[in-house]
Amino acid sequence: QVQLVESGGGLVQPGGSLRLSCAASTSIFSINAAGWYRQAPGKERELVAAISSGSMTNYADSVKGRFTISRDNAKITVYLQMNNLKPEDTAVYYCNADIQQAPYSSSWNYWGQGTQVTVSS
Repeated sequence: QVQLVESGGGLVQPGGSLRLSCAASTSIFSINAAGWYRQAPGKERELVAAISSGSMTNYADSVKGRFTISRDNAKITVYLQMNNLKPEDTAVYYCNADIQQAPYSSSWNYWGQGTQVTVSS
């Protein structure tokens, strides 16, 4: 059973930076479209950033200019670089991705377990 595993969360002061990583727990062929979502206490889960299989990106207005989503196809990993973090960025961040386990196979959508990001002084 494939699982997505996020890492890189933690506690950071306002203005600081973190880089989140998302990778599969077992050997896979590729990660196609992927996205990072976040959910703060009492709020709905929201899309933060997304990247297509061709590396086209889009961002929530609240993070434009501060966050960058990227992918390393060789490592089959998706990243979220977060700069100039603000207290309102505090949330659990989730990775979501369409995973292709073998060449010519169908892609299936998976969620990670989430990683906590806390921005506080």
